[in-house]
Amino acid sequence: MKMKKLLATLSVALLFPVAAFGAVGGFPLERAHADHTDKESLRRGAKLFVDYCLSCHSAKYQRYSRMAADLDIDEKTLIDEYLVGVDKPGETMQVAMTDGHAQLWFNTKIPDLSLVARSRGEDWLYTYLRTFYIDESRPFGVNNAVFKAVAMPHVLWELQGWQRAVFKTDADGNPTEEIEKLELVTPGSMSAEEYDAAMRDLVNFLGYVGEPVRVERQRLGAWVLAFLFVFFVFAYLLKREYWKDVH
Repeated sequence: MKMKKLLATLSVALLFPVAAFGAVGGFPLERAHADHTDKESLRRGAKLFVDYCLSCHSAKYQRYSRMAADLDIDEKTLIDEYLVGVDKPGETMQVAMTDGHAQLWFNTKIPDLSLVARSRGEDWLYTYLRTFYIDESRPFGVNNAVFKAVAMPHVLWELQGWQRAVFKTDADGNPTEEIEKLELVTPGSMSAEEYDAAMRDLVNFLGYVGEPVRVERQRLGAWVLAFLFVFFVFAYLLKREYWKDVH
């Protein structure tokens, strides 16, 4: 009985994080459906990152040269389109902004994004990038459905446009703090479908940055499991041979 209770407790403990990441503050997370084998998507995501994110956010554990090798980017294209603020492909994705400047301009430190996909989760990132909405009470005039009181401006507004939040109401018809939906009020340069696809590419790239060897690890993992299965068969047959006289 004690063992059953222990197993039940462990099951709840393991499942709780999954349930917790299903929705944040009552706002449901949407699946990113990132594909880390899609190198075209990764290249598009990398271009979005260097164009819109790298001016403030670094990815200090990622080298340009490693990215180029993994994503099949030739050296000329890498230098012409991807290198920002550095001269050599062997350098990492750093930014010129210091913590002091960030504290002065944004009243907070700007986080490095090398591991953000692993710490936050790709679904969280995908939803976050798509749920900025107008909030005049905030310093930059925007808030976020999954990150309340966000200190970051909506740097992708030219692509997405501006959204407003529609809040749920209580039994008396008074608005609550829970967001029911987001409505587009000013279109951007992309349609909703194009923007969603672009954010999927960006999240895909951030997932790659968090673990560049993921695809290779998964490929090798399949071979390791196959080897262990074959080894198990021979080990079992050998065990039967050794123990046949005992039984």
